[in-house]
Amino acid sequence: MAALTSANDSLTFALGAGKRFDLSEKSEYVETIISKCIDKYIHLRRQESGSEGMTEDIDARLQDIVERMFQRCAQDEEYEQAIGIALESRRLDVVKAMIEKGDSTKLLPYVLEVSMTLVQELEFRNQVLQLLVDSYQHLADPDYISMSQCLVHLNDHHSAALLLKDLIEKGQELMAYQIAFDLEEIATQDFLSKVTSNLPVPANADGTNKPADTSDPFQKLVPILSGEESIRLYLEFLYRNNHTDLMILKDTKNALESRHSIYHSALTFANAFMHAGTTSDEFLRQNLEWLSRATNWTKFSATAALGVIHKGQLAQSMNLLAPYLPQEGAQGGSEYSEGGSLYALGLINANYGKDVLSYLKKALKDTDKEVIQHGAGLGLGVAGMATDNEDIYNELKTVLFSDSAVAGESAGLAMGLVKLGTASEEAVEEMLQYAHETQHEKIIRGLAVGISLIMYGKEEQADHLINQLLEDKDPVLRYGGIYTIAMAYSGTGNNKAIRRLLHVAVSDVNDDVRRAAVTSLGFILLKNPKQVPRIVQLLAESYNPHVRYGATLALGISCAGTGYLDALALLEPMTKDPVDFVRQGALISQAMILIQQTENTNPKVAAVRKLYAKIIGDKHEDPMSKFGAVLAQGIIDAGGRNVTISLVSRSGHANMPAIVGMAVFTQFWYWHPLTHMLSLSFTPTAIIGLNKDLKTPKFEFVSNAKPSLFAYPPALKPPSAVVVEKVATAVLSTTAKAKARAKKSEKDKGDSMDIDEPVKDEETKTPEEDDATRDDQRRKNKKKKEETYGVLENLSRVVPAQLHRITFKDDCRYVPIKKGVISGIVLMEDRRPNEEEELIEPSAPTSADSQETSNEEAAPFEPFEYPFED
Repeated sequence: MAALTSANDSLTFALGAGKRFDLSEKSEYVETIISKCIDKYIHLRRQESGSEGMTEDIDARLQDIVERMFQRCAQDEEYEQAIGIALESRRLDVVKAMIEKGDSTKLLPYVLEVSMTLVQELEFRNQVLQLLVDSYQHLADPDYISMSQCLVHLNDHHSAALLLKDLIEKGQELMAYQIAFDLEEIATQDFLSKVTSNLPVPANADGTNKPADTSDPFQKLVPILSGEESIRLYLEFLYRNNHTDLMILKDTKNALESRHSIYHSALTFANAFMHAGTTSDEFLRQNLEWLSRATNWTKFSATAALGVIHKGQLAQSMNLLAPYLPQEGAQGGSEYSEGGSLYALGLINANYGKDVLSYLKKALKDTDKEVIQHGAGLGLGVAGMATDNEDIYNELKTVLFSDSAVAGESAGLAMGLVKLGTASEEAVEEMLQYAHETQHEKIIRGLAVGISLIMYGKEEQADHLINQLLEDKDPVLRYGGIYTIAMAYSGTGNNKAIRRLLHVAVSDVNDDVRRAAVTSLGFILLKNPKQVPRIVQLLAESYNPHVRYGATLALGISCAGTGYLDALALLEPMTKDPVDFVRQGALISQAMILIQQTENTNPKVAAVRKLYAKIIGDKHEDPMSKFGAVLAQGIIDAGGRNVTISLVSRSGHANMPAIVGMAVFTQFWYWHPLTHMLSLSFTPTAIIGLNKDLKTPKFEFVSNAKPSLFAYPPALKPPSAVVVEKVATAVLSTTAKAKARAKKSEKDKGDSMDIDEPVKDEETKTPEEDDATRDDQRRKNKKKKEETYGVLENLSRVVPAQLHRITFKDDCRYVPIKKGVISGIVLMEDRRPNEEEELIEPSAPTSADSQETSNEEAAPFEPFEYPFED
C-alpha cells in the first residue's frame, strides 16, 4: 500500500481487486476509499443527469459500494447523512426511501431546508419539492404550510387553490386563512390572481369578486390573497406604534443648507423612510417654508415621498394625491409635481396595483411630457410588479421607442418590473435589441437593469443571457449582465455565480461594472451573511474606490438587520475613507445592518448615531458623505422604528419584493429618485393575531427578556434653556478694608460673646433620625429591579432577535395555529369560543371601508398642497 501515491490510486486498486469492503471497519484506509467512492459517484451522477454532459459510465463495483453505504446509514439510522449524499448524487429514490424509513416529521423539514439552500440546480430542486409535496400529503398530520411554500416555488397555482379548497371543505378555515396570508407574502401578483381565479368564488352583480357574503370562507380568502388584508393590518400596526423622533429631522434640517438640492433631497428621503407607512406627514406640515424651496427633480422626489409615507393607504391613494396628479385640461401645473405624484401613486400601491394600473396607464398614454412619462413609468413598474401584464408592457414599449432619454430610462426599468421573473425570451430580445440601437446611456441603463429583473430567480436558465451580456463591448450592458447574475441567483449562495462575480470584480476595465460585481455578492449570499465579511475583506482594501464602495453595499445588503459585528468592524474604518462616496456607502450600510438594533443589543449603535450627527453638522464634510449620513439616519429609524430590512421572508425563502426594491435602490448612484425604492424592502416587525372572523382580538403574550433589551431607543431631548452663569462682582481692596473695620466696631459694641447658630450635623442627630436618613438614602440610590420578562399585547412590535423568546401562557385564551417561531400575521385558535370577545378597534386614519363611515364622523385629515415654487 505504501507504493500507492494517492487516494485515487487506492480507489482504482481496490475496485480492480474486486474487494468487498466491510463498511463498518473504522480504519483510515476504508474511510478514505469510501469518501473517494462517494465523490466519484456524485461526479458521475451529475454528468449522467445532464448538468455537466455525459462522459463515462458508472462502474458496477462503485455503484455497489455506494449502495451498501446507503444500507449502512439506514441500519444505523443516519438518515440525514444518507439524504445529503442522495441529494448531491441526484438519487430521489434514496431520498424517498429514507423519508419513509425514518421519522418523516423531522426529515421532511430537513430535506426542504437542504433543497432550498444547498441544491443549486433549479430543475432537480423542483423534482425534490414535488417529492416533498407528495410526502407531506401522506403524513397523519400534514404540514400544510410547508406544502404551500413548495407549491409557490413550483409555480403550481392550481394545486395551491386545491389545497385551500380542501382545507375549507374539511372545516379547517383558520389553516386556509393562514396559508393564504403566507402565500400573499412570498408569491407574485400573477400567481395569487391565478389562485383566486381557481377558487369557487361567485362573482357579484358588478362582475367583481369583492366579498359580498362575509360569512363565506371563500369570500374571505379573496382580500387575503389580493393583499388588502395584510396591507390594512400592517398599516394599522405602523400607525399605532409610530415612534419617529422628529428632533433628529429638525436638527438635521438646521445643520444643512437647504439651498443645495442634494441636501434637500437627502432630508426628503430620510423623512420618507422614517415615516414609511405611518401616514404621518407632521414634519412636512411643520416645515412648509423649507419644502417650498424644492425645484425641478428635487420637487419630483419630494412629491414622490408621499407615496412612501402613505404606503398601503390603498382606498385613499387617489384622494391623497389629488392636488398633485395631472388634471385634464388644467394648465400651469408643475410637471415635476405631477410626475412625482404618479410615482407616489405606484409606491402607495406597491406590489398591489390592480386599482390604479388603468389610471397610471392612461396618464402615461395621454401626455408627451417626458417628466410625467418618467413618473408614470416608475409608478406602473412598482404597482404592476410581476403581473406580466401585456397591455402595460406594450404601452411602456411605445414610450421606450420614442427615444426620450428621461422617459425611456423609466420605461426600460418598468418593463423589467412588469415582466419580473417571467424569463420572457421575447421581452429580453426586444429590450436588448433596442439597447444596442439607442444612443442614450440612460435608456441603455434602464433596459440593462430591466433585463436583469426579467431573469429573477431563474438561476442556470439565465446563464446564456449572462454570457451574452458580459461579452458585450458596451460597459452598461456588462453592468446589466452583473445584475442579471445577482437577480437570477439571489439567495442561492451559488459558488459558480460567486466565482464569476469575483473574477469580474478584479478584471473588468470599467469601474461601474467592477463596483456592481462586488455589490452583487450581497444578493447571492443574503442567506449566508456571515460569509460575506470574509469574502469581501480584501476587496474592502482595494486601491480602487469603486471596488471598496461595492464592498460596503455588499455588507449592508447581505447583513441587513442582523447587527453582525464582523461586518460593522469592516465598515468602521471605511467611514473615514479618503474618498467621499466610499464613506457614503459605509454610512448607509451601517444603518442597514443596525436597523432595529438598540444600545442594549449592539454596542455599536450609540457611536454610529453620534457619527451621523457629527458628519451632518461638520461644515467641512463633503456633500456626498453628508448625503449618506442623512440617508442612514432615515434607514436606521425607518417606519417609525417598527420595520426592518429583510431580504429573506419569515418562512426563510427569498423575499422577492424586498430584493427587487434593494436592487433598484442601488441605482440611486445614477438617479436619486430611485432611492424611494428601498421602501419595498421594509418589513414590519409585528405579531398580529387574528380570530376566525379576521378581527384583532385583545390578548397578551410573554417576551422572555428584560423589557429594556428590545425597547425603542429614547427620544432626543430638546436643548435646555441657556443658563446664564453668575459672575462674582469685583470688590475693590479699599472697600473690603472699610467693611472689615465696620464689622470689628460692631463686635466691640456688645459685651456678650458671638454664638454661632446651632447646626444639626451627623454628630448631633438622634439615633432614630440617623437610621431614617440612611433608609431614605438607600431607597433613593437603589434602582428599581427590572423584571426578567415583558408582557406584550396584540399588534405589538417584536423585533427579529426577540422572536425566539416569545411564549404564550398555558391559560391563554388565544393560541397560534402555527407551530414553532411565530411572527407577522398569525391566525389564533380561540380556546373559549363561547365567551364574548374583546376586539381592538382600528385607529388608522384611513381604511378600506372609509367610504362607508358615518357623515357625522370627523375626517381623519384633509389633503393639503405643498407650496412649491415653480
